[in-house]
Amino acid sequence: MGRTEGEGEEGGDAFLSDDSSFYGDDDLRSALEDRAESFDTSHYWASHHLRLPVIAHAAIANMAASASKSQEAVNMYEDYLSGRHLSENVEAFLRRLPPLSTGIMDYGPWIYCANPYASKGDGPADQATLVRRGRQLLKEFTALKAGIEAYMPGTSKGVITRQVTPLRKQLELDILALARETGCTSGKWMLFPSPPDVNTTWSLVAHGTVAGELGYAAKVATDDGSQNARLICIYTPDFGDREDVKRVLERILAMGLCNRNGAIGEGKAIYYKADAYTYLELMRGNEFGLKTSLFSSRELLGKGK
Repeated sequence: MGRTEGEGEEGGDAFLSDDSSFYGDDDLRSALEDRAESFDTSHYWASHHLRLPVIAHAAIANMAASASKSQEAVNMYEDYLSGRHLSENVEAFLRRLPPLSTGIMDYGPWIYCANPYASKGDGPADQATLVRRGRQLLKEFTALKAGIEAYMPGTSKGVITRQVTPLRKQLELDILALARETGCTSGKWMLFPSPPDVNTTWSLVAHGTVAGELGYAAKVATDDGSQNARLICIYTPDFGDREDVKRVLERILAMGLCNRNGAIGEGKAIYYKADAYTYLELMRGNEFGLKTSLFSSRELLGKGK
């Protein structure tokens, strides 16, 4: 409602009243003046920072500053020719680097994109130490396995397997423990679209990654001249964070990139692999008999559509 001419003038005059009762009596004014006269400002400021309202205000300000800082866009692939840059939107990135026709000889084996507001992890990964010590673990396992086979000549394969299985289980635990110790905790869900489907699948993954709906980063294989399926990796920062790994899988499901029985059109589960196994060049059917995937979609989602 608008204010009419002259409205509130009577109320305003009250603040100019000469009525001494409005300001308090003489004793009250004298007490307040004495209190102001004796106030020790140096003592006040010396303890000012210890006052609860001041502490609370500083804490709120620090939290706001931290939140603002954490929202600064950071792109781990900004200097990559084959990576999405912060200066281009996702559609421009996809037009510049369509995986179906982007050649491996021109751009290397991978096209990359990242969530600019996600963190890869708490600290730098010591990949060199993981590889060095991991290879030693593999070497020790091979020696133990050979020792068992030499000690039990002529023994059936089943008996040997029962002896070796606990050693293999311990090897798996040791590799994952080493991965955590060295900060190499990242892992990825893997999709294998056919060449005709790779652009569409990658478009969904790229949009979801940049929007913060999937993991902290993703990559897709470039064209190597073959008609083999193209690998797409969707990364999460910690293979031990089962809840986050499952969250990303459920988003992959919601995007229509797989169903509860596996990848669309394949009827097979999709798998999650720790990067530690990739760094150690452990592939399916490796000589150590190690299962290289930590999770499958069927395991986390259950069977059934």
